[in-house]
Parts: sequence; C-alpha cells; structure tokens
Amino acid sequence: MDNDPTTLDVQRYLGELANLDGDTPAEPIIRALIARSVGRLHLLCETLLVRSYPRLMQPPLNLQSEEMLSAVVDRLIKAMQEIRPTNVRQFFGLANQHMRWELNDLARRLDNHPKNQALDGAVVPAPEPSGSQLSPNAVRMLAAIENLPDPEREVFGLVRIQGMSHTEAADLLDVSPKTIQRRLNRGVILLTESLGDLNPTASSPNEG
Repeated sequence: MDNDPTTLDVQRYLGELANLDGDTPAEPIIRALIARSVGRLHLLCETLLVRSYPRLMQPPLNLQSEEMLSAVVDRLIKAMQEIRPTNVRQFFGLANQHMRWELNDLARRLDNHPKNQALDGAVVPAPEPSGSQLSPNAVRMLAAIENLPDPEREVFGLVRIQGMSHTEAADLLDVSPKTIQRRLNRGVILLTESLGDLNPTASSPNEG
C-alpha cells in the first residue's frame, strides 16, 4: 500500500494542502487530489451501490455509479474546504462517509416522494413495489451503523456493507488485518447491544 502510486500521490497532495498559506487557494489542489484518486473512488462507489443499494439502480432513479461519483466529488470538494485529512486513510474515510450520506439521502427522498412522481418532478412510468421502501428495521440499522465510533463504522462499512476482504480493507486503511478484525468485532458487539432484537450479526446489513 505504501508504494502504490495512487497512495503516494494522494499523500503528496494532502501534504500540499496541510502546508498551504492563507493566500493560496485550496480548491485547485483538492481537485487535483480527487482527479488522481478518481479510479479508486469510482470503484468504492460502484461496490457500495451494487452491493448495498441496488434498488436505486432501478426506476425511477436508474442511478449509475458514474452519477453517484459525480455527486460524491461535489460533496468532497465542498467538505475539504473545511476538513483537511492528513493521510490517505482519513481521505478515503471521508469519501466513504459522503458516499453513504449521498445514497442514504437518495433512498430517503425516494421513499418519501409521491409514487406518481420522480425526484425531478417527471411522471414515473410505473409505481415501485411497496416492498422497495426502507423498512423501520433497516432505518434502525442504518442509524445504529452511523452512530458507531469512527474506526468501527469505517471498518464495518468496508467489510460488511461493501464486501471487502479483511486484507483489502487493511490495505486501504493502512493497518493490519488483525486491526480490521478487532474493529469489526467491536462494531458487531456495539450493534448487537443496540439491535439485539434484530440479530444484526446474522447477515451483512444493507439499506433494504
């Protein structure tokens, strides 16, 4: 991971951001940073969308990973005007957080919108089955995951939601697989305490 060209370039851009003086605009460096990491960001978007939010890929949204990536890039550009990750792990953790927020926002808007209208006001060809809505239990699980401590939420999202292996998550976060396992175990324990009646360890949580 340390010798990966993308990782090295991302860390270099983060170092430039950290050393900016007050007169130098940050946005050009932020855009260059995101452009350099866009391949990895796209892969994370696609994995999360396909594995955990597949209904958003169906009518009326027909969301594609490229559209999601565009929205996440916009979020990151705005967020990084104030939040400055200091290392690669923090950068991709911030990106992962905004990916979840973007998809959760779309899912909630879809469920709360009248069934005879699309999100942009156009007529939907056919109403979605009622079963496509987020169930109360799914809402509870999402809220519980969001309330996990940052390290546990990050690992739980990568392993249990996005389906990464322990080794892949360890490489992304620049930690050992044993650290991934410890954080995952702590996350599962915390979720079991708050969602014990749902038996959240029985399967990988998803958005519905």
